[in-house]
Amino acid sequence: MARITAGVTTSHVPAIGAAIDNGHTASDYWAPMFAGYEWSKKWIAEEPPDVVVLVYNDHASAFSLQMIPTFAIGCADVFAIADEGWGPRPIPPVIGDSDFACHLAQSLILDEFDMTIINEMTVDHGLTVPLSLMFGQPEVWPVKVVPIAVNVIQYPPPTGERCFKLGQALRRAIESYDEDLNVHVWGTGGMSHQLQGPRAGLINQPFDNAFLDNMTQNPEALRKIPHLEYLREAGSEGIELVMWLIMRGALGEHVTPLHRFYHVPASNTAVGHLVLDAEPGR
Repeated sequence: MARITAGVTTSHVPAIGAAIDNGHTASDYWAPMFAGYEWSKKWIAEEPPDVVVLVYNDHASAFSLQMIPTFAIGCADVFAIADEGWGPRPIPPVIGDSDFACHLAQSLILDEFDMTIINEMTVDHGLTVPLSLMFGQPEVWPVKVVPIAVNVIQYPPPTGERCFKLGQALRRAIESYDEDLNVHVWGTGGMSHQLQGPRAGLINQPFDNAFLDNMTQNPEALRKIPHLEYLREAGSEGIELVMWLIMRGALGEHVTPLHRFYHVPASNTAVGHLVLDAEPGR
């Protein structure tokens, strides 16, 4: 059967993609941030998964205010790179796994999660920046990707509790697939940041580091954080952290932290990154 072997969290700041695409990763500003991913790049190159279930949020590329699914799953075999206003990033198209994705969609819907099935969509920096951080600039991505898009743009977003439970259902769905697949689940977005208003530029390092601690030490506490606390403590865009809880719910009770990185700032965002072993003691 398919099994989850690891989980990854990472921020998906658009300026990171621009730094990669324009050759600025070694600059004084960017080099310390990219150094935090060197361990992860070596780790994943040694034993790449077959499929990454990548939880992210769209930034008005595939969806608009005319249609806002709370949870959507991409079931296509190929996902083109979105034009976010300055042309698509110069990276390969993202290769999907329609058989596996359709199985996940069926299992999640029968498990009472109303997933929106997407058979054609473009993917933006929310999905492509994490791939670039983990795999660099390959001619072809070395893994297949099943995108799960979460609405954290338009109120009301799903609660952390609901996201954690979706992760638990995702684990059941993955483990019920009868093909032998090595699967990673990635939760992306965050950490604390606010892009507009009087608090634009807000970064809350104590909140962020406590969140990173509790991803391994006390995920139960993270499930109960209300929307207003994310807004107050992590800024208007800090709600993206609920997507990390889908990953954490999918990994099960026991995990081993393999790598942790935190950096301020990248553009106007705090960058957080974790690699978690989902099969401790194997």
